[in-house]
Amino acid sequence: MPTHVAYSDESYYTRGRHRSIAVVTLETRSSESLNQAIRALLDESGVKEFKWQKLRQARERFAAQKIMDSVIQEALLGTVRVDVLIWDTADSRHKIKGRDDIANLQRMYYHLLKSALKRWRGDNAWALYPDQNSALDWETVRDYLDTAGLASGMRLESLPLFRSRLSNEFHIDELQEVDSRTVPLCQIADFLAGVGAFSRNKFDTYCCWKERHQGQLPLFPTGQPTKLSNSDQERCAVLACLDTRCKAHKLGVSLQTKQGLWTPDPANPVNFWPYEPQHPDDKAPTRLED
Repeated sequence: MPTHVAYSDESYYTRGRHRSIAVVTLETRSSESLNQAIRALLDESGVKEFKWQKLRQARERFAAQKIMDSVIQEALLGTVRVDVLIWDTADSRHKIKGRDDIANLQRMYYHLLKSALKRWRGDNAWALYPDQNSALDWETVRDYLDTAGLASGMRLESLPLFRSRLSNEFHIDELQEVDSRTVPLCQIADFLAGVGAFSRNKFDTYCCWKERHQGQLPLFPTGQPTKLSNSDQERCAVLACLDTRCKAHKLGVSLQTKQGLWTPDPANPVNFWPYEPQHPDDKAPTRLED
């Protein structure tokens, strides 16, 4: 039996400059009770399934805030950690011709899992539960991580499944896609991935909202919209609440410094990681010619 579990989801995968994935990790013995607790909070708010993209009115905002408070409380107790990886499609790594977004998403998952799972001490066995609506087909996706080093004439079909690498390197012994409608912990991952990417894609919008609703001057006034949609207003309110909660509990999450959510110390239990190219040759994978 796995000692620990990880629930994952991605957001803004097909649109927006900034894309993101999130993973929620905890001990297996705590997962069922937290799933039930989040389900009860959603029921209180009249929300069957929380999806960031459906956050357009107060009901979803209240549900998001309840989820947020519950996760932060668990993080402070050391029973849960959340890690969100956000990447910029306009940086030197991604702004290349023929970028393969599916292969790149796989690589981002690899980086995130490598960082997140090692934060738990001990020789742990893991179960990974991604949302079944993930852009990755976890059952058949091949291991494209090392395609740059393939010998001449080697076919991609000869590469092992990506899940084999996860098992060998991270002791992920069980990998099963799940229906997020019945697994609230996947909905937490959806929420965190969504708010992480939103904080960067819509930072100017957030500054405009903050000026209007909290009487503060905009931090970056250029390019601000004159009209905010209902969804933008509700999402900005959630982002502001998350920023306030993290600061109140000294979780080390910054919003203004990098114009988006960022945790300088990745050891903190609420970790927003804006990915930056690691070296000049760190480039996103490209689509191979047939």
